Amino acid sequence: MRGRVGAVLGYWRAERRTIRQGFVALVVASLGNLIAGLTLGSITGTLERLPGLMVLVPAAIGMRGNIFGALGSRLGTSVHTGLFEATRRREGVLYQNVAAASVLTLAISLGLGVLAKALSVAFGITSISLADFVVISILGGVLSSVVVALFAVALAVRAFRRGWDLDSVAAPLVTAVGDVVTLPALFLASFAVGVPGVTPAVGTAALVAMAWAAVWGLRTDLPVTRRVVRHGLVLLLVAGGIDVFAGLVMEARLDRLAAFPVLLVLIPPFLADAGALGSILSSRLASKLHLGALTPRGRPEPAALLDTTIIFLFSVWLFALVGFSADVVATLFGLASPGPLRVLGISLLGGLIATAFAVVVAYYAATATFRMGLDPDDFGIPIITSTMDFLGVISLFMALAAFGVA
Repeated sequence: MRGRVGAVLGYWRAERRTIRQGFVALVVASLGNLIAGLTLGSITGTLERLPGLMVLVPAAIGMRGNIFGALGSRLGTSVHTGLFEATRRREGVLYQNVAAASVLTLAISLGLGVLAKALSVAFGITSISLADFVVISILGGVLSSVVVALFAVALAVRAFRRGWDLDSVAAPLVTAVGDVVTLPALFLASFAVGVPGVTPAVGTAALVAMAWAAVWGLRTDLPVTRRVVRHGLVLLLVAGGIDVFAGLVMEARLDRLAAFPVLLVLIPPFLADAGALGSILSSRLASKLHLGALTPRGRPEPAALLDTTIIFLFSVWLFALVGFSADVVATLFGLASPGPLRVLGISLLGGLIATAFAVVVAYYAATATFRMGLDPDDFGIPIITSTMDFLGVISLFMALAAFGVA
């Protein structure tokens, strides 16, 4: 036992630079996600005015993490393997990956709107019309994706030039920016609902744009773009469906969450951090798999288990910070809370449960896709972030039940 503890501490010392970079990125991301949480806690009127909109929220946020988190993971691997170039050259890794992310943004935004309406009807959730879902999803998705794409590219170039470990900083920072800009973008897009002529015009334009983007992405002569689009279209729609299920769970319990708006403040950073922790592990494992430093086995090797200890090290500090910060923000803005100790306990307990889910999903998603001859950089993060949106909601409600709040 003492030898194992010594091995872990030795690994932490050897990886202290990476741990420091990852911790700073996670803290910055968590504090940024509080802005998204405050937005969610402050728009209860909009959520009530547009029934079913909460169903779309996790999927819309998740799409940014799925598309651009995976973009960061692929760029991180390209840095490690010496293929990355900070250039706009059409044949370059950077250009091809950004092109793929743009195609997937257009195609998946429409699909999420359709999924949100279809599953709302299937589960008997009162909701806005299909056209309204589509308009909000597309306008909100495009507005937020422009910002996230610019940030992801700037971060990759900066990390490449400064020698940062992109695997440790990309997922949490890109996810945080996605969360911060997505909710305001959806809120702005919601004002288009009911405006004469807007819904049919946007819907028609979306169909044309989606068809063109999908055909171009699948037939382009750019090999990386074509591969990412082919893998991503189906995968991201499945991931979006999982995110919609998370939204259905929250929509069904919206009245309980609205009783303590601090819980709405907590949700975006909580879910984002659970996904970011799993994404960091997935990115590290993917790089090791590509470099031959890890074998994709059913039973994790010591190298994978040591990386897992870093994730739990991050988790304890991170979810304590999230719980404390969410209650402080709620107090400053006059939002009801069940009490600071309860909020802290809910965040810590739920976070540790979610982290346990995240490391299992991250390891087996990375190793299974690699063994199938697929690139875990393409599949790992979308699988993790969408799965953790659903399992994160379940973990949070388990903690709420344990503390007698919901």
